[in-house]
Amino acid sequence: MDREKYITNLNDKDLQDLFRLLNKLKNSFNAEFLKQYNRSLPFADMLFDRWERAKLLGFGEGTSVYDSSIVLGNVIVGKNTWVGPNTLLDGSGELSIGDNCSVSAGVQIYSHDSVKWALSGGVEKYEYDKTSIGNNCYLAPNVIIAKGVKLGNGCVVGANSFVNKSFAEGSKIAGNPAKLI
Repeated sequence: MDREKYITNLNDKDLQDLFRLLNKLKNSFNAEFLKQYNRSLPFADMLFDRWERAKLLGFGEGTSVYDSSIVLGNVIVGKNTWVGPNTLLDGSGELSIGDNCSVSAGVQIYSHDSVKWALSGGVEKYEYDKTSIGNNCYLAPNVIIAKGVKLGNGCVVGANSFVNKSFAEGSKIAGNPAKLI
């Protein structure tokens, strides 16, 4: 649908004005972000401060988390950790991420699953298990980490990997399922 046609179809003049103002603000932010950082982000990620959100969530000093990230349950994140856009941090069974980590775009980290629940037709309960990522870890884009996984300090996980078991400090892993490389 044509944007101007959509705006004029709004019944309320105040809503039309608000929509136009928000669009003007978005375009202004976008121009500034392009000029200053050479990037264009979704409106919410330009509008809301990543470090402020991390502080509100009780994450460590210097940590940032994008507005497009989903954070559920009991999630603890250390200092100076970057949580990229479009990530999912599931702390329903408890999740901890250490200091100085890089959690790239699209990463999903789980601390529960519903496999037994689904296979039993809803009779069995969801399963929960604490998941932890050590200090100084790098999780490349689109990594998925299953519930109960523990990664030691200094681990590197390659892009698009599925991690369904724990790895010791300093491990370099990749694949589906992830294995030492």
